[in-house]
Amino acid sequence: MYQKTEILSRLRQDIASLQGYRAAPSAVPDNLGLGPINRSMPNAAFPFKSVHEFICPGAASMATSSGFISGLLSSAIKKGGICLWVGSRRRLFPPALKLFGINPHQIFFIHLSNAKQVLWAIEEALKCTVLTAVVGEIQHLDFTSSRRLQLAVEKSGVACFLLRTGNANTTTASVTRWQVTPLPSIPEAGMPGVGHPRWRAELLKVRNGKPGTWELEWRNGRFRHPSKLAVINGAVQKKAV
Repeated sequence: MYQKTEILSRLRQDIASLQGYRAAPSAVPDNLGLGPINRSMPNAAFPFKSVHEFICPGAASMATSSGFISGLLSSAIKKGGICLWVGSRRRLFPPALKLFGINPHQIFFIHLSNAKQVLWAIEEALKCTVLTAVVGEIQHLDFTSSRRLQLAVEKSGVACFLLRTGNANTTTASVTRWQVTPLPSIPEAGMPGVGHPRWRAELLKVRNGKPGTWELEWRNGRFRHPSKLAVINGAVQKKAV
């Protein structure tokens, strides 16, 4: 007889499969140091090849989220991957990508002035299997549009990261929804200047997973969890890193 926990685990996997989630071939390798974040995801693996929303109410959060996304892209891009970045204007400083192990020539930028054209370009790019990921800067996203993007991702296996500057309260078909804020860097002992990038990453929504909040630092090509604290469903708990 199956144990209760095994039955529940299989049911969760079946539900995730019906919703279009495929964990095994699309997970971010744990060598990125996601650790406790992975444990909050369905099947304990970050669903890389999915639609991910990042809520960006201002320029600072846009820059911070871009850095966090670059970290998530790092492992796949290092293997020779290519990313398309679609928006209305250039906000990213390409040489800064080297901090995350990404060469600037691996990111192609498309700038379109019309919001509908931006969304159209994102959807069409997600159908291009030679790409590793598509990053799109958009203002608004409704359920129908997000569902089309998710279906394109499921068919092509191209990851989608959306930087949203508009209303964040709408219901969408994205697998995860994040809000990333900057934290003060901590200089190395005995070393003057600015330290490594640090963020507070709040997972607002995750399909078949557990929302939570984590403090992270990007150091030596991977994420680190300097505080050893995670906020899971509003309760602070000790976590191993």
